[in-house]
Amino acid sequence: MSLHIEAGPGAIAETVLLPGDPLRARFVAETFLENPVCYTQVRGMLGFTGLYRGKQISVQGTGMGMPSHAIYAHELIASYGVKTLIRIGTCGAYRKDIPVGSVVLAMSASTDSAMNTRRFGGMSYAPTADFGLLLRAHAAASRLEIPVFAGSILSADTFYDDDPETWKLWAEYGVLAVEMETAILYTLASRAGAAALSVLTVSDNFPLKTAATPKERESSFTGMMKIALEAGS
Repeated sequence: MSLHIEAGPGAIAETVLLPGDPLRARFVAETFLENPVCYTQVRGMLGFTGLYRGKQISVQGTGMGMPSHAIYAHELIASYGVKTLIRIGTCGAYRKDIPVGSVVLAMSASTDSAMNTRRFGGMSYAPTADFGLLLRAHAAASRLEIPVFAGSILSADTFYDDDPETWKLWAEYGVLAVEMETAILYTLASRAGAAALSVLTVSDNFPLKTAATPKERESSFTGMMKIALEAGS
């Protein structure tokens, strides 16, 4: 049992999907898992375990931002022995050819956060996805006929940036999209010898100035959920 999850022994599978939104966790459990059981409701951050194609899979809400995500990733690994962590979240695209609804596989995650700078004594660390998990996700997307974009993303600490043009610098260097959690997930998983990957759906497009609705963000982005479940099963 951990401080923020409080699940009993054996309640959490070795593979966990990690949406930021706890309502998305419930949607995944009720839509895709057989016999889902809710193992935590602490702070409203719902977690469920059920069966997908005969294998135990868990889905755990983490909240928004790297500090919140780090708490859940750390406790899942350290207290429950989780071996595979797949983030299923939203991102904002930096390219016109990546419209709202597109799926992005995050190969690596740049960041403007101080979390890793502090961790590595001011040096720069390059958090990357587990290659085997990335390959399985890409293969699953092909089988499901879901087009995906694979590349570098940005994990940012600030959702509402004072400079609305900051994204253009990252885009110039090939960064596909921005979100707020992946860099710390990849870092913690690497330290623990666990496998991690972020499968993201584009909810906003910066150059096109388009965006999904809150309801679409919660329950309509099923492509990434299917890819994550296939990759983790």
